[in-house]
Amino acid sequence: MSTPHNNAPKGAYAKTVLMPGDPLRAQYVAENFLTDVKLVNSVRNCLGYTGRYKGVPVSIQASGMGMPSIGIYSYELYTEYDVENIIRIGSAGSYSPRLNILDVVLADSAYSDSSYALTHNGYKEKVNYPSKDLNDAILAKGAALGINVKTCRVHSSDVFYNDPNGETFEQIAQRSGGECVEMESFALFHNANYLNKNAACLLTISDSFVSTQKLSAEERQQSFRTMMKLALETACDLDK
Repeated sequence: MSTPHNNAPKGAYAKTVLMPGDPLRAQYVAENFLTDVKLVNSVRNCLGYTGRYKGVPVSIQASGMGMPSIGIYSYELYTEYDVENIIRIGSAGSYSPRLNILDVVLADSAYSDSSYALTHNGYKEKVNYPSKDLNDAILAKGAALGINVKTCRVHSSDVFYNDPNGETFEQIAQRSGGECVEMESFALFHNANYLNKNAACLLTISDSFVSTQKLSAEERQQSFRTMMKLALETACDLDK
């Protein structure tokens, strides 16, 4: 069995999938955290792996950038590969002085002006929500590990480069209620809610609109270990 975007056979994925955007981040997590790792998908170099973390089956699948891309990969994982839980592990830009570089953030909602959900099934709301049980599991595991997890609404944007004459980040933050910005979670949450599956979005703040501090692409790839560990430890609990 395969799809136009995934050449993994049926049964290749664990019931819980961690989903970074960057294929190289997927490779990094698989090679540095998992044992008995197998590459299960390589179509378009959007890499997918399955292995074990502390003996528990876990999969890592890159989503690519943006809502259309994560929309495809998450939808197929849920419908074609019987995946139950997807935890996005990504990066975000801070709109708020409360969220600093390398802070770990858990989305409690996602605001978007995207037409993704409207086009899919007529969903007209601008806010989508993660799975409460999955968020609760992540927060409980964070507390047990001593990881400070900050919850907030995220702004899921279709546009990375805004017109400098358009809205300021302060204006976007005010009308959306979002404290940070990324480009995928709204579509992921929509798919999960539509299909009665579970989704969550863990983010590491990689840059900030309110400070000048930034991370390089290499630092982004390798420095998000706290977020990765939290997601993997939660995946272990979900298998019990």
